[in-house]
Amino acid sequence: MPGPLEGVRVIDLTAVLLGPFATQHLADMGADVIKVEPPEGDLLRVSGGSMGRDKSMGPIYMAANRNKRSLCLDLKKPAACAVLKNLIKTADLFIHNSRPQAIERLGLGYEDLKKINPSIIYAYSLGYARRGPYGHKPAFDDLVRSRGSTASRRASCRASSPTRRPAFISASPCWARSIIENAPARAR
Repeated sequence: MPGPLEGVRVIDLTAVLLGPFATQHLADMGADVIKVEPPEGDLLRVSGGSMGRDKSMGPIYMAANRNKRSLCLDLKKPAACAVLKNLIKTADLFIHNSRPQAIERLGLGYEDLKKINPSIIYAYSLGYARRGPYGHKPAFDDLVRSRGSTASRRASCRASSPTRRPAFISASPCWARSIIENAPARAR
């Protein structure tokens, strides 16, 4: 049975967990998600060990990237960027979680992509505010939590009387919902 996002094409340049988890929701709802990875693969590939005969994919990677097609491109090479830009011409959504400076250096910023595909929805998630003091730095969950002191707040529970309760809030479903609500309703 087709999902509600059948016919929506997503170009997924996300890595690790936040982005792949968001695009996994889109793929689960029928979107054609094309995950683009560098030759060395997503850092999450080996997280959590490996499964089955293919030792290059761990369980977390497999879960966060289910229902997606995959493409390996070395975007530091102009020919690979040209292949990606051809795909973007047919896409509804382009999504990444790279540093803005890195993505713009590749010619994949919003202004660049809207010239290729004026109706593209451009989504990204950053660990730090783009114009803040850390906006140029890469971010992982543990770094962002330590900068925001949430790691220490989560660890301040004592067995007998917790002063604060640990909390886990995932932005990915909210991010995916926002994308879905703003996705174009057009037939392919």
